Amino acid sequence: MTFLEQIPALIRLLLVFSIVIIGVRKNLSLGNAFCLGAVVLGVLFGLHPLQMGRSMVMAVIFPKTLALAVIVSLILVLSNAMETTGQMKRLLANFKGLIRHSRLNIVIFPALIGLLPMPGGAVFSAPMVRELGSNSGYSPAQLSFINYWFRHVWEYWWPLYPGILLVAALAKGISLTSLMLCQSPLTLFVLLVGYFYLVRQPSIPADPVNRNMIPFFRELLPVAIVIVIGLGLGILFSRLFPGWDIGKEAGLIIALIFSIVLVRQSNCMTMQEITKIIFNPQTLKMIYMIFSILIFKGMLEDSHAVEGISGELAYLKIPLILIVAILPFLVGMITGITIAFVGSAFPILVPLIASLDGSASIYPYLMLAMACGFSGVLLSPVHLCLILSNQYFEASMESVYRYLWKPCVYLIAAGFGYFYLLRLL
Repeated sequence: MTFLEQIPALIRLLLVFSIVIIGVRKNLSLGNAFCLGAVVLGVLFGLHPLQMGRSMVMAVIFPKTLALAVIVSLILVLSNAMETTGQMKRLLANFKGLIRHSRLNIVIFPALIGLLPMPGGAVFSAPMVRELGSNSGYSPAQLSFINYWFRHVWEYWWPLYPGILLVAALAKGISLTSLMLCQSPLTLFVLLVGYFYLVRQPSIPADPVNRNMIPFFRELLPVAIVIVIGLGLGILFSRLFPGWDIGKEAGLIIALIFSIVLVRQSNCMTMQEITKIIFNPQTLKMIYMIFSILIFKGMLEDSHAVEGISGELAYLKIPLILIVAILPFLVGMITGITIAFVGSAFPILVPLIASLDGSASIYPYLMLAMACGFSGVLLSPVHLCLILSNQYFEASMESVYRYLWKPCVYLIAAGFGYFYLLRLL
C-alpha cells in the first residue's frame, strides 16, 4: 500500500475540494479551478497520467457533454440578443398596466428578467424596481432585497439555467422533465415567502390600465418557443428514438436556434452583431466551464474515489441527508455561483446517494441539495447580483441581510419538509 492509499479517501477528496474552492476565491476561473481539481484528484487517487488523459478525453467527447455545451451557448446567445436589441426592455414596458395590483408588479418585473440567465442580471431589473417602488415608502435595503430575491425565483427548475441542466447531466438516467416537476414547487414557495415581506408595506401607486396583451406576448414569444416547443420536441424525440441518448437535448437545441433566428429577424440584427454575441468571452468561458466540470466528474468516476468515501462514511455513520444538505450549502456560500456548487458537489453526491441509499428515489435528494445549495448562493457575500443590486440602491450588505437571512432559512426548512414528503410519496 502506497503512502497516498494510507490517507483516508475522505481526506484526499476534501483536499481536492479545498483546492478548487481556494482557486475560485483567488480569482482563478471556474474552468481552470475544476481542471486543476481534476488533475490533483487523479494524482491523489493513484491514476497514471495516461489514465488521466483518457478520462479527460472521454469526458469531453461524451455526447451529452457536447450537447450540454451547445445548449448553454445557445441560451447565452438568445439572452444576450434579447438584451442588446432592447427586446427585454420592450417586454417589460408592454407588461406595465396589464396587472393593476401594484405589489404584484414589483414582484413580477424582476421575475420576468429572471426568465433569462444573465450574469449580474439583477442590475438590469433594478431601474424598474426603483421606478415602481419610488413612492411606496420602501427603504433602499427593501428595494434591493425585492430586486435580488425575485430575480432568482426560477433557478431551481427553469430549463434555461445551466445549473438545472447540469444536474440532469450529472445524475445519469433521470428525466429532465421529471426533475423540473420535482423542483418547481420550490419556486412557488420562494415567491410566497418573498411576497410576505411586502404585504405589510405601504401601497404602491398603480400603473395606468393596459388591456392590450398582444405586444407583451409578441416580445415573450422567443422564450415561450424554447420552453413549449423545446421540451415538447425533446419528449417526442425520446419516445420516437429511445436509443438516442440526447433526444431531449436535441429538442432544446432546435427550439433555441429557432428562437435566436426569430429574435434576429424581428430586430433586424446584422450578422456582425450576431457574430459578436456568439464569440462573447462570457459565452466561451461558460463552455469551457461545462467541459471542465464534466472532466472533474469523469475523473471522480475513473478514480473510484466515491466508492472509498462511501465505505468510510458508512463506517462513521454520518447521515446521508446531512451530507446532501451541508456540502452544497457551503460551496454555494463560498463561491456565490450555482454552477460551482452543482459542478463540485453533485458528482460526489450522486454516486454517494446510489451507494448509501440505492433503493430510494434520487429526486428528493437532488431537490434538497438544490434548495440548500442555492440558499448558500443567495446568502453569499460574493454573489455578483447581490453586490450589484446593493450598489444600485445604495444599500449596505448588513441592511439587506436583515431581510435576506430569514427567507433563506425558510427555504432550507421547506427543502427538508418537502424531502420527507417526497420520500413518503
